[in-house]
Amino acid sequence: MLDPNLRKEIIMEHYLNPLNRKTIEDPEYIKVNTNSETCIDNIDLYVLFDKDIIKDIFFNGEACAISTSATSIMIKLLRGKTISEAKEIIKNYNNMVEGKEYNEDLLEEACCYEEIYKQQNRIGCATIPYRGLVKALEEYEKRQSS
Repeated sequence: MLDPNLRKEIIMEHYLNPLNRKTIEDPEYIKVNTNSETCIDNIDLYVLFDKDIIKDIFFNGEACAISTSATSIMIKLLRGKTISEAKEIIKNYNNMVEGKEYNEDLLEEACCYEEIYKQQNRIGCATIPYRGLVKALEEYEKRQSS
């Protein structure tokens, strides 16, 4: 379990200085949008796959500190991972934010959300980028089977 001050520090660093924030206009990238019906969170993910690997990810949009930092951390965590590794990370992350068992080593900095389940209204914010990535994975797999 992370120290509460370290958790806040990680979240604020990724909110104030998010990694990989830009718009990509390249048809090679799969663009997906994820938003919230209850707040301003609206994030576009741009994902580039190379065979079975997430080669590149960027994002843009307007979102709260939790959604912005969760997106920045997710991208850092998943860039270069295989699709199966990404699915395992998503599963563990979702378990963590729901207060279930998860593999802490697999999630690295994303563990800063380990107590978000105590604030039910913030779970949606913390999972926005992961829901977007699931959409991108589904779109990629659909394209591969066509």
